[in-house]
Amino acid sequence: MATNASRMRFHWSLPPTATTNRLRGVLSGTTPDPTANFAGQLDFCRQADKLGIDSMLLPIGYQRADPVTLAGVFGAATEKLRFMVAARSGVVSPTYFVQQINTVSLVTNGRVAVNVVLGHSSSELRYYGDFLDHDERYRRTDEFWTICDAFWRQEFPVDFAGKYLRVEGATISNQFVSPERNRPEVYFSGSSSMTTQITLAHGDSLLCIAEPPDELAKRVRPALDGGAEVTIVCTQLSRPTREEAVRDAYDLAKDAAERSRNARQHFRREDVESEGFARAYELSERDSLWVTPFLWSGLVPYMGPPTVALVGGPDEIVDAIFTYRDVGVSQFLFQGRPDLDTLIFFGEEILPRIRRREDAEPAARPNSQPRAQTRTPPSAGKDANHV
Repeated sequence: MATNASRMRFHWSLPPTATTNRLRGVLSGTTPDPTANFAGQLDFCRQADKLGIDSMLLPIGYQRADPVTLAGVFGAATEKLRFMVAARSGVVSPTYFVQQINTVSLVTNGRVAVNVVLGHSSSELRYYGDFLDHDERYRRTDEFWTICDAFWRQEFPVDFAGKYLRVEGATISNQFVSPERNRPEVYFSGSSSMTTQITLAHGDSLLCIAEPPDELAKRVRPALDGGAEVTIVCTQLSRPTREEAVRDAYDLAKDAAERSRNARQHFRREDVESEGFARAYELSERDSLWVTPFLWSGLVPYMGPPTVALVGGPDEIVDAIFTYRDVGVSQFLFQGRPDLDTLIFFGEEILPRIRRREDAEPAARPNSQPRAQTRTPPSAGKDANHV
C-alpha cells in the first residue's frame, strides 16, 4: 500500500462564484463581486473537505476578496482542508505577512500554505503601487522570503538590509502553529529558470502550468534534482465518458469564443510577462489543439493559460495524472468547468481510482519530504539579489 509520503496530492482553485457556471473566467466587460456568493464559496470548501481534496487555493488580485481573511474564515468552518493563500511580495511587509500567516495557522491548526505569485500583468500590479519590472520583482521576492524564513526560524531580532526591503531589530510574538511543521509549505508559481532558483532557495514546490509531459519533464528537472516537488495547474473537463467530455469541451470553447476572444487576445499581446503563460498560448497555436491525447488547449485563447485542460472520462483522467507522475509531478492544482460539478465528480469517481492505483503501483521515486524542516538557510540572506 502506498504511504502518505508517496501519494499524490490534489488541490483546487476557489472559483469566484462557486456556482455551476462553466464560463467562469470569460471576459465580459464587467467583473463580478467576489463576495456576492460567499455562502456558495463556503459550501464549496466544505464539499472539498469531505471529498478529500488536500487544499484550496485562494487567489489574489483586484477581482478577488482578500485571501488571508478568507483562509481564516473558511479554515474555521472546515476540518482537514488546507488553504493555499496566494501572496505577492509587493503588497505587504514581510513582518506583517508572517504575523498574518501565523495567525491563520492558529485558527486552522496549521492548515495553511502559501502560493507565491510574482504577477503576470504589470498594469494590474500598479493598482497596488508596484512598479517594478519582471526581474526586479523576483529579486524583491527573494529578499521578502529571506526575511520570512528568518522569522520562521525564530532568529530574533531579524536585521536585513537589501535593495528593496529593510527591517531592523524585528521580532514577532505569535509563532506558526502546526503539529507537523514550523512554517507553511510554500509554492512558487512560474516557469522560468528564475522561479526554479527561488523555489530551491525558499520553497517546497515549483508550481507551473501544464505542458505535454515530455516537454515538462525537461523543464522541471532542475527543480526535482534540487529536491523540490513539482505541482502543475490546469483545468479539468471530466465526464462519465470521453465522448461526453470531448463534446462538452468543444461546446464550451464555442460559447467562450463568442464572448471573449478579442479581449483575451488583447490581454495577451499587451500585458503578459509570464513565460508559463506565453507557452500556454503557444500550445493553443499548434496545428492541433490536442497537444497529447488527453491535454487540450482549446480554451486558452478565450479563457486564459490556466485553462489548458485534461479532458476525458475517469479512466483517461487517471491515466493522464499517472503519466505526469512518471515525469516527477507529485501535486496537481485544478480548476473545473463547471467547478462544483467537476469537483464532486473528481472526488467521487476519479480520486478513488487514483488511490487504488497508487496502492497497486507505488511510485518508483517517492515524493520528496517537505524541505522546509531540514534545509540549510539559503545564502540569499547575505546576497538578496542572487536570483
